[in-house]
Amino acid sequence: MPSIETERLRLRRFKLSDIGDFYEYSSNPLVGPNAGWDYHRDREEALLLLKNFSNNNEIWALELKENSKVIGSIGVHKDRKRDNKGARMLGYVLNPEYWGRGLCTEATLALVKHAFEGMKVSLLSVYHYPDNERSRRVIEKCGFTYEGMLRNATVTYDGKICDDLCYSMTRDEYIKIFGKKENK
Repeated sequence: MPSIETERLRLRRFKLSDIGDFYEYSSNPLVGPNAGWDYHRDREEALLLLKNFSNNNEIWALELKENSKVIGSIGVHKDRKRDNKGARMLGYVLNPEYWGRGLCTEATLALVKHAFEGMKVSLLSVYHYPDNERSRRVIEKCGFTYEGMLRNATVTYDGKICDDLCYSMTRDEYIKIFGKKENK
């Protein structure tokens, strides 16, 4: 799993020493429910997930370069809604203290590049719940194409059945948008 540098961020593997920063945002009720999981009510619960993240090659910590603070996470996972083995799904969360600064867009663009150029995915998808306007704006800024609504597509941690708004980008669209040439 490579570390990825952007102007303001370092995307890197999680470490157990990130627990303070991780718990700061994972315990915020504005974060987890927007991503389909319950917020963490104690550090022990957060530490269990952080241990999983630290051993996972699909999830990066979002670390601010200026002070080494971890402010969120971003990942590329198998898209469980598609049979295409070359399709991956992008997901992210960000500490609300850092919303509105373009950091999530910056991280997403870096991971889109890594997915298509490093991982050689054929399609990258991203989903959000209908009421998550912040996520919609990030997705649109990054050049994803809206596919439509998958009705009653996800059951969240609390048993609620939610619609998913689905976006994607193909390898050809990536090349067209970002002007990258295919390395053969």
